[in-house]
Amino acid sequence: MDVPPRPPVSALSSLRARRWFTDEPVGDADLYRVLEAGRWTGSARNRQPWRFVVVRDRGVREELSRLGAYAGHLAAAPVVIVLAADEDTGGEDAQFDAGRAAQNLMLAAHFLGLGSCPASFFPAGNADRAGELCRVTRPWTVRTALSLGHPAPAPTGRSAIPTGRLPLADLVTEI
Repeated sequence: MDVPPRPPVSALSSLRARRWFTDEPVGDADLYRVLEAGRWTGSARNRQPWRFVVVRDRGVREELSRLGAYAGHLAAAPVVIVLAADEDTGGEDAQFDAGRAAQNLMLAAHFLGLGSCPASFFPAGNADRAGELCRVTRPWTVRTALSLGHPAPAPTGRSAIPTGRLPLADLVTEI
């Protein structure tokens, strides 16, 4: 592509997963704004195949944190937003649309100065248990949750997670 380089939209390129949070509670007004951003997410044929469960209960957050290999941050967050998807109504697009909603929730949190990080509940037994903990019943299923809170500094030390982004030239093929 022969396009002069310009920096990406800073709100998008500065979004980072935050796994460490202060003890400061998330205010109801900020939570409402985040949830509204999720509600306004586009979906295939406007089916809106998602529902949000807000979890503030420490015991439930701790149990959820044990239901995925990378879900530990859910225990430390003052709020967890669990995404339920209806694959019967949403069809093959339901989980894709739930992912779109998760990204909107995360971007709204970022705009408000809050941190967030997604977690997946796998294998299927863990997803079923997450649904039970959140009182989600069929046809709704739970596979994803977001931690939400005021960011705290990350622990010091070396991370095993790579940083930075691949150059666009490595990601795009033109035909």
